[in-house]
Amino acid sequence: MSARGARVIDGALHRVGHGRQKRFVASPPAGPQHRPARVAVTGGSQGGGIALAAAGLVPDLLGVLPDVPFLCHFRRAVDLSDREPYTEITTYLSVHRDHVATAFRTLSYLDGVSFACRATAPALFSVGLMDPISPPSTVYAAYNHYGSRAAGVAKEIQVYEFNEHEGGAGHQFARQLRWLAALAAGNASCLTADATR
Repeated sequence: MSARGARVIDGALHRVGHGRQKRFVASPPAGPQHRPARVAVTGGSQGGGIALAAAGLVPDLLGVLPDVPFLCHFRRAVDLSDREPYTEITTYLSVHRDHVATAFRTLSYLDGVSFACRATAPALFSVGLMDPISPPSTVYAAYNHYGSRAAGVAKEIQVYEFNEHEGGAGHQFARQLRWLAALAAGNASCLTADATR
């Protein structure tokens, strides 16, 4: 992410990237084993934000597993964090004071929260409550809006009280494998309408 050109250029580049991602997930190689209903998307940090974008752009995914998703609720993150890359935004806006509304409007097109509300696939999130890179309130913003445009989207969040940006690391990966296996097997007991642990 770069704040340079936030009014037009950066947003356009990210929209192109998300478009390619949508085409890849929605149009994988031919064959019955390759269809969105058999595809799960996952990622940590920026990859978690991208997983949310895929979830909002591609219907009928098997599942979504965003770990400590970055790129969520930019305005809140800028207010809370003094870490890169948020300081790029504050540096840009300290020089371009009249671009605040435009910059945050442009960033909203890339915001994981904007994509999360359109998602329909079950999701397993994670959050580190001491995370300075993806502040917990920004992760919860994506989680709380996840599936809000559709009724009854199953979602769950694993909370790691004493972890930073690494989230649950290997522990979370093991949890994800169990969750995906149950989901692929059609075991609805792994899913709840809204679970926080």
